[in-house]
Amino acid sequence: ALKNVGVEAMKLIVVGRGERPFATLYDFARRVDLKRIGKRSLEMLARAGAFDALDRNRRRVFESIDALMNYSAAIHEQKNSNQVSLFGDAGEDLPEPRLAPVEDWLPAERLTEEFKAVGFYLSGHPLDDYMAVLKRQEVKTLDEVMARAERGPFLAKMAGVVAGRQERKSARGNRFAFAQLSDPTGSYEVTLFSEVLEKSRDFLEAGAQVVITAEATMEADQLKLLCRTVQPVDGMVADAGAVGLCVFVDQVEAIGSVAAVLDGAAKSVRGARPGPIRFRLLGAGLPGEVEIDSGAEYPVNPQIKGAIRSLTGVVMVEEI
Repeated sequence: ALKNVGVEAMKLIVVGRGERPFATLYDFARRVDLKRIGKRSLEMLARAGAFDALDRNRRRVFESIDALMNYSAAIHEQKNSNQVSLFGDAGEDLPEPRLAPVEDWLPAERLTEEFKAVGFYLSGHPLDDYMAVLKRQEVKTLDEVMARAERGPFLAKMAGVVAGRQERKSARGNRFAFAQLSDPTGSYEVTLFSEVLEKSRDFLEAGAQVVITAEATMEADQLKLLCRTVQPVDGMVADAGAVGLCVFVDQVEAIGSVAAVLDGAAKSVRGARPGPIRFRLLGAGLPGEVEIDSGAEYPVNPQIKGAIRSLTGVVMVEEI
C-alpha cells in the first residue's frame, strides 16, 4: 500500500476511469475530482510512478499537482452547477494549465521519492550505479554473503543504504545498536557494540550509503552480522581510482546531452580522478556499432553515471 493513499481515494479513481484509460494528466483531472483525492495522496501517487503512463517526468507531475487540482476543481464545480453547454462537456472551455517546466529527478532522487511513498525501493536501488566499482573492491552482496556463510563464519565486506537504527543499553550500561540496511539483493540487519557504534554513529543516519565489514554467521538459517567497521560508500569509491565510461546511444542528439552532464561534472565533482569517455552509436542505418572517442577525460562517479543513463537516447552505460 502507498502511504497516505486511502481505499476511498482509489475507488474514486477507478470509477473515474471506467472502461476507458486516462489519456493525459488533463484527462485524469477532468474525469476525477482531484480535490476529493487530496493533495497528499496525489503527491504520493506521483512519487510512486502511478502517472508514468501519462507523463514519465515524475518531478513535473509532482510539481504540477496544485495546477491540476485547481483545473479539476473548476471543471467539477461547473459540472455540479449544471453550467454545461448543450453541445459540449464540462471544462471544454477551460484552458489546460501549464505543467511545471522542470527536469525529472535524477535516478537517485527518483528512488528516494519512491521510497517515501512505497516504503521500499521499487524500480531500482540507490546502490545500483555503485555495484561495479564496489565489486572491484571485493564488496559482496547480501545474496553472496548468505551463500558464503553457509560454509562457515567469515569476515564479510558489504554495502548498504541505512533504513534505520535503534540504540539500546546493556545491563552493564554499555550502548549497542541494531541497524537495518539494504542492497540491490535484499535487506539485512547488523549489530554494533559500543566501541564500533561510537566510531560510526554519524555514518548510520537513515538514507546514508555505507560499506561495512562484519562477522557473518548462519544460525538456524538466519544470517547474523556483527559489525566491525563502517565507512561512507563515497570514500571507498574515491579510493577505487579513475573510471571511464562507454556510452551507448541510439540518437546522435544524446551526445550533446551527455556532454552537458560531463561539463557540469568537471566543475562540481571533487575527489574523482578523470577517466576516458567513449560513445557507441547504434542504429539500423549503420553498418555496425560506430565508436567515437571524446578525446577528453572527465571525473565520473556513480551519480554522474546514473544521470547519463537516464538521458533520452542513452541505451546503456558501461565502465571501461
